[in-house]
Amino acid sequence: MITVYGRATSSNVQAVMWGIAELGLEHERLDYGHVYGGTDTPEFRAMSPHGLVPVLRDGEVVIWESCAILRYLAAMYGDGGAFWPADPARRAGVDMWAEWGKQSVATAFTGPIFWARVRTAATERDEAALTRAITGFEKALGVLEGQLEGREYVTGTFSLADIVIGHLFFRYYDIDIPRAALPRVRAYYDRLCDRPAYARHVMIDYSPLRHPEAG
Repeated sequence: MITVYGRATSSNVQAVMWGIAELGLEHERLDYGHVYGGTDTPEFRAMSPHGLVPVLRDGEVVIWESCAILRYLAAMYGDGGAFWPADPARRAGVDMWAEWGKQSVATAFTGPIFWARVRTAATERDEAALTRAITGFEKALGVLEGQLEGREYVTGTFSLADIVIGHLFFRYYDIDIPRAALPRVRAYYDRLCDRPAYARHVMIDYSPLRHPEAG
């Protein structure tokens, strides 16, 4: 049995759970982190030296970092097809966009925008910094808008790259911020919402994370 350690409201845990569901793997998820605690115990630190979720245990194998977990699951349980291709050149195409998603999309959104808008009191919010962050994030989304021309998914067919990039879009389209008109990105998000695994593991109420004075 695959075990995932991490709360359902963690976006990185959501990416892992979405991947597990797309691969059809039996699993259990245990609540760790945030209000649940448990990440500072010696037992957890033996699995994750940084004390962060998610962590995956598969028998004797223990892995931390969401992208490493997703690649492990794809290599171990995937079929070498479009999700994470066996062919090195095709796999590199997926990995390039997955790396870009982690570095240029997730990093630009989670802290500077989601945390600033949802997890920070309105009186403590730096509105100018938030506006700059949204502008910078939309530049990254402009790259995705171009990549999606003529494609339903980032590399054409649904892949690991879509999980790394797309798991953030539920929050992006749900929070109260201005958004640029990016019709291909919006249509892409709508396609993700139609995937049962996305709806189950990503479209989750994040109100427990909201600061009571976020506005």
